[in-house]
Amino acid sequence: MTPTPVARRLTPLALALAVAGTLSLPATPALAAPGQNSDANVSTRPRQDTSTALVQLNGDPLATYVKTRPAKGKKVDFSSNTTRSYRAQLSALRNDYKAWLRANVPGAKVTGEFDIALNAVAVQLNGASLAQVSATPMVKHAQYQGLYYPKVTDPDLALIDAPEAWAQAGGPAGAGAGVKVAIVDSGIDTTHPCFSDAGYPAQTQLGNRNFTNNKVIAAKVFNNKVPQQHFSAEAIDSHGTHVAGTVACNFGTPAPVNGVVTYDMSGVAPRALLGNYNVFPGDVGNARSEDIMNALEAAYADGFDVANMSLGGGAHGAQDLLTIAVDNLDQANMVVAVAAGNEGPGLFTVSSPGSAARALTAGASTVPHFIGTPVTAGGNTYGAASGDFAVVSADLTAALGVVAGPIGGLGDACAALPANSLLGRIALVSRGTCFFSVKIRNAEAAGAVATLVANNGFGDPSAMGTDGLPSQPTIPAYMVSQAAGQALKTLDGSPATIGAALQYFQTVNADIMAGFSSQGPTDVDFRVKPDVVAPGANVLSSIPHTFCAAPPCFAFFNGTSMATPHLAGSAAVVRQQRPGWSAADVRSAIVNTAERGVLRSFSNGALQDNVNINGAGRENLLAAVNAKVALDPVSLSFGAVPSGSGQTRQMSVTLTNLSGAAQTYSLGVSGQPASGVVYGVNPASLTLAAGAKANVTVTMSSSKGASAGGQQAYLEVSAGGGNIAHAALFTLVK
Repeated sequence: MTPTPVARRLTPLALALAVAGTLSLPATPALAAPGQNSDANVSTRPRQDTSTALVQLNGDPLATYVKTRPAKGKKVDFSSNTTRSYRAQLSALRNDYKAWLRANVPGAKVTGEFDIALNAVAVQLNGASLAQVSATPMVKHAQYQGLYYPKVTDPDLALIDAPEAWAQAGGPAGAGAGVKVAIVDSGIDTTHPCFSDAGYPAQTQLGNRNFTNNKVIAAKVFNNKVPQQHFSAEAIDSHGTHVAGTVACNFGTPAPVNGVVTYDMSGVAPRALLGNYNVFPGDVGNARSEDIMNALEAAYADGFDVANMSLGGGAHGAQDLLTIAVDNLDQANMVVAVAAGNEGPGLFTVSSPGSAARALTAGASTVPHFIGTPVTAGGNTYGAASGDFAVVSADLTAALGVVAGPIGGLGDACAALPANSLLGRIALVSRGTCFFSVKIRNAEAAGAVATLVANNGFGDPSAMGTDGLPSQPTIPAYMVSQAAGQALKTLDGSPATIGAALQYFQTVNADIMAGFSSQGPTDVDFRVKPDVVAPGANVLSSIPHTFCAAPPCFAFFNGTSMATPHLAGSAAVVRQQRPGWSAADVRSAIVNTAERGVLRSFSNGALQDNVNINGAGRENLLAAVNAKVALDPVSLSFGAVPSGSGQTRQMSVTLTNLSGAAQTYSLGVSGQPASGVVYGVNPASLTLAAGAKANVTVTMSSSKGASAGGQQAYLEVSAGGGNIAHAALFTLVK
């Protein structure tokens, strides 16, 4: 009997994007699909330095004092006698404060003085409180000093605080250095500048050296038809090269897309070494379990520390052998990052081997940028995403023609429109209900010269695909965001211009859960998956030189395939900085320090906190490299409990002290479900020596008649007065 393929490569943009009714981004990676997001950095890196303060004193500074403030368009006249006199007064006031501080808070020290913009001093607190240093009538206000960061130009790395994590080990020049990451995928194009080995020391190169260098140090092919087809490890498909770029593209590699300048991109671990373990050679579209197993075992035997598997297939319950293999490799000290799958939205959609208990399983969220077309109307410019439809060859200006819908909304144009109702106009319609091709055809039939489709989900527009029929509309068509659509809706009849020149756009739509991202729990044992979320929608990375007219080639892809290499690269950075940690420790550091309260729903923008959609949260690499405790397992599921049974179940979780000193950990539960399920932990506190480990017991108590559905909470671990780790707790009440 022919073996059934159980894992498939995630394929390019296809019919999934042709259906206008779906809110999800493409269920597979999209070549050059315009995504969007912003340079807003939502992160938990410190915003205040609580060891220092700014203390504002009574008295106006020079800029606002009535006798020294400058006239409009002028500057303070520092040479005037009035200014000199007032500066002396302010200096005397500051001296009075410094004398008071020495007498009353002797540990605090003034480190800076100001009199132009603020009448204030900077104070090194040295353990003093804000109340102590402001307990005098001379003080108007005191606050901790803020912490500010240089703008990071690589937006997905900014989201996960990668540059801050690099800084702890010498910056990008050493990020991930020496750590080996196996890309189990469709090959890596070593001719791409992302993988140039200039400046890398000589390495032992394995496999076919036509496709290796001192950066990509292995090139092997795994497919049971290799002898007949003469497959090689060459990167024919674009997927593996894109994934590899996210893991370890050389720092500061310029990344133009279709001639548009974006930024200088970097991999998460730019100095890591890569291995090309090609399980999708040539035009092969799927891989068998044996191919993947062979690739994983070869990578492990070749000394690789991390494996990336941006692939997935149907899960086969608790005895899925590929998931068992992943679990065993983790226990043998290889971190295996795996895609959750692109079958969302919807629970119970996580695929294998992402369903493995000890896989580092990635869900996907948005990155804030895209390449798009400018649409200008009403004095504002909006980014529009193209796709499989015609685009303008020169700037197109015409009146907007808003297709009205029910209750003042936008119409979806899924039914024929009145003849000539859009004659000579740029139609504005809503996404939803029918294929994009249908609504664009209807707009064209009504006389429209172009169509703008407003997204009906939160966030940015996406590329539109056709319905695949021979007869396609011929007018240009683009998607704009839901917010842009609402703004344009008020401009019916006003002139609008669709620009021909592509632009690089940044928006504010970061950290939105991708609609395609597969969701848990797993089947049979109902474990929480994904483990953690990483940027996976609108990810810019490298593709092979054959995919563009003027290499080097870069493109925007969507998929949990794109989130997974963020985790693999993160694992490489953690392993480099924490070489004594086990694979399980690394995995826990990435999962259990993830940021909560930042991910939003793709449907309405509301904060998202379903552990089987977002796992422990969105990863934060800076927090991961500084983890002080590891949890094993990284989440706890108590399985399915009949609603009327009134059961109590217990599970054990092992805590390992990752710090270099003894730690006292406090344990508790947050977010108790108000549904008849209660979680508890015992003991509530324990002290561990450096490197020591101990078990704690988590109890789930379900009352008779507990509400059906998933009941979740978080195990919280604190030390030094702050939360340092959390793990999802889950029970399915049936």
